[in-house]
Amino acid sequence: MSRIHTPASIDTSPLASRAQLSAVEKSLGSVPNLFRLVGNSPAALKGYLGLSGALSGAKLDAKTQERIALAVAEIDRCDYCLSAHTYLGRNLAKLDDTEITANRNGASTDRKASAAVRFAAQIVKARGHVTNEELAAVTAAGFSDAEIVEIVLTVVLNTFTNYVNEVAKTEIDFPVVSARPVAA
Repeated sequence: MSRIHTPASIDTSPLASRAQLSAVEKSLGSVPNLFRLVGNSPAALKGYLGLSGALSGAKLDAKTQERIALAVAEIDRCDYCLSAHTYLGRNLAKLDDTEITANRNGASTDRKASAAVRFAAQIVKARGHVTNEELAAVTAAGFSDAEIVEIVLTVVLNTFTNYVNEVAKTEIDFPVVSARPVAA
């Protein structure tokens, strides 16, 4: 059970969030718990959807964005986001199980995508304090300055949802995937 109230429906959500939640429903066919929970704050929902929407027109492709989401969720140990992005990765981005496992390990079976996922994982682990060598590696893999900024934005958006879900202990409404235990 969530530690923060999750409205049961769009109609029981704050009035100022309802139009945005209806747009989510139209786009996804349903309104996952995360969106209704974030909708407790119309400002937070507007910000999240705005930044998410901006990434839909990004130079960084949707598959790589999903790969990064899986890596960040694993590092942050967010079962809600691992569950959601495993589902989205398989069904929307068409990632196979081998790729999803590689992503959760901070890599990819695709050479170029692997550089982006490794860089994203390092951003999380180093809290943004990446080295010159790490930045050079992602650049050498063929990522433009715009794409590097979009990798950072993808990390930030996923960190936000990971943290919200961990603070709230959001009830998982996707097939459940759990983070691996941390090695001692």
